[in-house]
Amino acid sequence: MRKLENSELDRLDIDEFKEAAKTPILVILDNIRSLNNIGSVFRTADAFLIEKIYLCGITAQPPHKDIHKTALGATESVAWQYVENTLDIITALKAQHIEIIAIEQAENATFLNDFKLDATKKYAVIFGNEVKGVSQEVVSNCDTVIEIPQYGTKHSLNIAVSAGVVLWDFWSKIQLNKMP
Repeated sequence: MRKLENSELDRLDIDEFKEAAKTPILVILDNIRSLNNIGSVFRTADAFLIEKIYLCGITAQPPHKDIHKTALGATESVAWQYVENTLDIITALKAQHIEIIAIEQAENATFLNDFKLDATKKYAVIFGNEVKGVSQEVVSNCDTVIEIPQYGTKHSLNIAVSAGVVLWDFWSKIQLNKMP
């Protein structure tokens, strides 16, 4: 096997990305403090053609050198918007019949591997603060809570890792729904 050169990967340029059909997933970052985590989420969102990212609360906004360091230009391709209060964007998205999902450990949460996507719906997934997670007020206003199963000694995953796991899972399930 031979590693491929970047020129052989046939990736979209920014204009092509903006015109491409998007995966019907929105990402909400609820008070993310790490600029590197924010950049990583942008980069993952680019990889899976995510429709938009909402940056809420203390979550920093591009342009910022530390976001750029991990986003590697994805802040230019992925649509994003700052919304001060996470509950405001939840209310607006619910009015558009978008299912709101917190990624959190909570009573009656559904394990990610057991979650069944409905191909007719659009989803907004919320990732929370590195220490406090998704706020209880936000969790209480979600339609669903999904937990990433973990079997070791740690209680959580890094938010950028969580976003990668969840977005890959959702993208994969959406692709399976497209198959005849």
